[in-house]
This record gives sequence, structure tokens and C-alpha cells, in this order.
Amino acid sequence: MSSIPSRVIRRLRRVRGAVPRQFLLVRLRDQTIALMRNGRPAAVYPVSTAARGPGTRVDSLKTPIGIHRIARRIGVRAPSGTIFRARRQTRERWKGEDCPDDLILTRILRLEGLEKGFNKGPGVDSFGRCIYIHGTNRERDIGRPASHGCVRMRNDDIVKLFNSVREGDIVVID
Repeated sequence: MSSIPSRVIRRLRRVRGAVPRQFLLVRLRDQTIALMRNGRPAAVYPVSTAARGPGTRVDSLKTPIGIHRIARRIGVRAPSGTIFRARRQTRERWKGEDCPDDLILTRILRLEGLEKGFNKGPGVDSFGRCIYIHGTNRERDIGRPASHGCVRMRNDDIVKLFNSVREGDIVVID
């Protein structure tokens, strides 16, 4: 990935008026997330998005596409592997053991859709759907679609990315 796809530039200009200096670009086709700075990737990480593909409807278990923003950064000082429930840090930690549950670990970037009627509002609201970028205990699935709608990352990678973004930063899911 060497530059921003023209369809992403058009969408950003339509929704935001301009292309931000820094934003995140999730590429469903490539199963990657890039930290974009000044039109170029500053860092690229593998991810796992929804097994059911892209979609914005509530209860679809699909990854919502379009323009979002980071509404909340959760877990600033949490140790890697910390288990979160309902966006609250527990005292439990995942240490690599087999676990049948799909855990939300280490850090959470909670997303809010910015496109009314598409990923914001009744029936399609990314924030209401609790769509996150987060660490996972299913690291073996990274690189292929396997989530229930969120963007899963390796725990070491989500820490690096988390430390590079702010609340309000734009996230484009393409």
C-alpha cells in the first residue's frame, strides 16, 4: 500500500471536506490496517475483520465500511492480555491458553460512524453496535476474515497502534 485509493479520497472529501493528515485505513480485501500520515503508510499491521464480510446493519455480524472516528481509547495502561468486558478492564489476563471465548484484550479503540443513514443512526450505528479495533486471543486468525464485526489485531500490534492515535482520529474501513 503506497498511497490512498482515489475512492477513499473522494469519500473523505465528501464526508469530512478534506483528507486528514493522519488517519487509519482498514483494507478488508488485504486484511490490513495502516496508520496513514501525510498520504503515506507510517505503519501497516495485519488484522482480522468479519467472517461475514462488510455490512453496516445492526446484528449483521459484519464489519461496517465507511468513515468513522475513534470515539474512545480504552485501556491506556492495561497490561497486554488484559480482558475487557463491556469496555471495562477486568483483573483477568489472557496468557496464551486455549479459550473457547472470543475475548476483547489489551486495548480498545471504539468507533463511531460519521455517515448518517449508512454507519450512523437507527439500524446501522457502528457506535451502538460496539464496533472496536481491539486485541484478541484468536491471533491465529489474524490475516483472514474471522471476527464478528470488529477489527481484531495482535496484542503487541494494538498497543503500538493505540499509542499512535488520538480520540477523534478518522478511521476509514474500505
